[in-house]
Amino acid sequence: DIQKKRQNKDLLELQALIDSHFEARKKEEEELVALKERIEKRRAERAEQQRIRAEKERERQNRLAEEKARREEEEAKRRAEDDLKKKKALSSMGANYSSYLAKADQKRGKKQTAREMKKKILAERRKPLNIDHLGDDKLRDKAKELWETLYQLETDKFEYGEKLKRQKYDVSGDPSSLGPHGSPTRWGSRLPESHGPGPY
Repeated sequence: DIQKKRQNKDLLELQALIDSHFEARKKEEEELVALKERIEKRRAERAEQQRIRAEKERERQNRLAEEKARREEEEAKRRAEDDLKKKKALSSMGANYSSYLAKADQKRGKKQTAREMKKKILAERRKPLNIDHLGDDKLRDKAKELWETLYQLETDKFEYGEKLKRQKYDVSGDPSSLGPHGSPTRWGSRLPESHGPGPY
């Protein structure tokens, strides 16, 4: 009987160990299933959040595109209206505007022609001075020639200034700028008298 009781006791202890093992295994499996469910839930939540963010970004981009298209349309409309106003204004000016442009072009052409003529004259008069090979007599002749040229330039300058003053007087009609005999009163406006060109 003692042997039998001991065997029964061993069997009961073994059965208890087996039951405990299976109970622990079942609990571990339940925890593993719960963990998998939590992971899947978090994954689904993240996917939903990403979907929502992507949807909001698409909506934002669409709003920006619509706003840009609206601004471009308004700008194009404004430019078209401005161009139409300019065309109407130019059309209303008509022949007067065309005449004004023609006169302006003609005036610019005259200024350009006068400027080119002046450059040409100065270029012709500004000749290189080559005197290294000249003797005393030739140097004296060259000095006399230069003096005559300078005298002629001063004469031309004086006559041009007088002509310009007469033109200004004809335009303004102001006699206060002239002396009692109709000559300019400003210092330095008259050419000093000379007894002839050259110091020789």
